[in-house]
Amino acid sequence: MARALHDPVHGYYAQRIAGIGRRGDFTTAPMLSAAPARAIAAWAASALRESGCRDLIEIGPGDGTLAAAVLRHLPWQVRWRTRLHLVESSPVLTELQQQRLGRRARWHPSMPAALAACSGRAVAFSNELVDAFPVRRFQLTAAGWRELAVAFDANHRPHECLLPVAPLPPSSSFSLPHPVGQSIEVHDSYRVWLGTWLPSWQAGRWLTIDYGAGAADLYHRRPRGTLRAYLFQQRLEGAAIYDHPGRQDLTADVNFTDLTEWSAPWAATASLRPMRDLLQPFTDPASPADHALLDPLGAGGAFLVLDQVPAGTAPAQPASRSPIGKQASRL
Repeated sequence: MARALHDPVHGYYAQRIAGIGRRGDFTTAPMLSAAPARAIAAWAASALRESGCRDLIEIGPGDGTLAAAVLRHLPWQVRWRTRLHLVESSPVLTELQQQRLGRRARWHPSMPAALAACSGRAVAFSNELVDAFPVRRFQLTAAGWRELAVAFDANHRPHECLLPVAPLPPSSSFSLPHPVGQSIEVHDSYRVWLGTWLPSWQAGRWLTIDYGAGAADLYHRRPRGTLRAYLFQQRLEGAAIYDHPGRQDLTADVNFTDLTEWSAPWAATASLRPMRDLLQPFTDPASPADHALLDPLGAGGAFLVLDQVPAGTAPAQPASRSPIGKQASRL
């Protein structure tokens, strides 16, 4: 998955992604409605004031649509003093972002670089970032958990195989009861990534928006797991995810229990709630797109919003866990 998405020559995000929206392989919520940008701008304005930070970071900003809209919706007295930073590893997407934002932002190749430029004090947010991190896949057998890998036959056709028994990465999914044959994903690369910058985060707030669920609900009626591909707005599952390496997006639902546990040494959870709760005050009742984003059986429940502060900082509100939708799809 890492090679298919991030190989510098043939990777999807490195070279092949043509854009996001109608002409791309998938669409995200900020491409459909202004509500996410308005909601994030309101959250960011409050977070910047409360923390005393001047730097706002978007991690994985796509084509720059959300960053530009958030900046536009910030109150003017906050906007004039806010420095916008974008963290992007894709040359193709960086070019799109620069066309849209010009000199209104600074670009960084990694989160450690961005945080260093902010002296460790920043408000950060991401939308559909975690799901694009490469996952490790595991299957429960009669003898226990085994990792899934990809092998190739004599005709170079891919097929899945099981690796020998080996130590498991830390994940809440392994401690829950699953039927034999269940496949799961672990965003282990994201766990490693957290350790590269969270220890240096000193002040601010951090908002993570993505589709997924808590560990107990994530694999309800999903015996093969959640890994899938998107090609020309079509959702592909099973063996089809191996058909076009480097030419399609690959994604898996996020285990938010893992996210809170992995970040716990450095970040405290202020709240965990469905996206509809974040967007509700900023939607237009007459907008079909906004109505879809509030649907508890659709995007409104399938996407969760994790709000965190540096460890040792008092959360702005009591930590909460809200009902989580069983079905999720990339918008």
